[in-house]
Amino acid sequence: MFFSIIIPLYNRPQEIAELLATLTLQTYKQFEVLIIEDGSINRAEDVVKGYEGKLDIHYFEKANEGQGFTRNFGFERAKGDYFVIFDSDCLIPADYLQIVNDSLSKNWLDAYGGPDGAHASFTPLQKAISYSMTSPFTTGGIRGSKKGIGQFHPRSFNMGISRRVWEKAGGFIITRLGEDIEYSIRIHSLGYKIGLIPDAIVYHKRRTDFLKFYKQIHFFGRARINIYKFFPSQLKLVHFFPAIATLGFMFIIIANIAQWPFAALLNIMLGVYILLIFFHSLIKNKSAKIAFLSIIAAFTQLTAYGLGFMQDFWKRVVLKGS
Repeated sequence: MFFSIIIPLYNRPQEIAELLATLTLQTYKQFEVLIIEDGSINRAEDVVKGYEGKLDIHYFEKANEGQGFTRNFGFERAKGDYFVIFDSDCLIPADYLQIVNDSLSKNWLDAYGGPDGAHASFTPLQKAISYSMTSPFTTGGIRGSKKGIGQFHPRSFNMGISRRVWEKAGGFIITRLGEDIEYSIRIHSLGYKIGLIPDAIVYHKRRTDFLKFYKQIHFFGRARINIYKFFPSQLKLVHFFPAIATLGFMFIIIANIAQWPFAALLNIMLGVYILLIFFHSLIKNKSAKIAFLSIIAAFTQLTAYGLGFMQDFWKRVVLKGS
């Protein structure tokens, strides 16, 4: 199996340097790397040149179109039997491609996804954000899991598709706002086999402060409504949970301000939820600081997604805007 690793890049030369360093350590060597600069001002050409001779690497520049269409640009130029998509803020374990190759040899998948986690080198904040995106106490817990609700949809930070899938399904038809989920649903609809490779983990850095994390997750909430416009049947009850939680948090605040009699009970319920997050993160990360930051990250994730979801649900579903 020859893999083509495709990485869209936008103004992040330091990130791609760290990712490429991990790819030089891959134990499985049959792969190429395509870096596509998506109209960046802060270009990574010099960084990529530093890896010539260490990797079978190819660098391209194009006008800015967004990550979906930039990946299509890479698909069109890839030589591999299988295309692997990473985000530029990922670190790749040395045995990643070997795990994927062995898994596909035993149990063929036309497309696959893998989970994400926190690397030991991540800052406490990055580990807390990673926790919130993988925790059973947030909606992040249904991602990258065989126990997820409904069809499994690979996410583009860690996703692979076979060449024959691309030749049949084409590439991404939207470039942002849930482009990977739309693509996955379309691949499913054509009868191809998609699944999770649980051991094909990547270390996903995500964002470096809560404001950037909020903006990213708010975008994800809006993306879910964008997917609904393409595939109405894919809007499930679970997708409403962050919005319901956000409204619940607002209601608790109002109940306390108004001094309603049942406010104390609501506070106890909220306190139990906070303690569950704290102690679960503490056990997982073995750090009180990360556990405390995990509480903030979890609430940031739920409210950001919930507000983004409600914003576009009102504008695009209720008001039927474009």
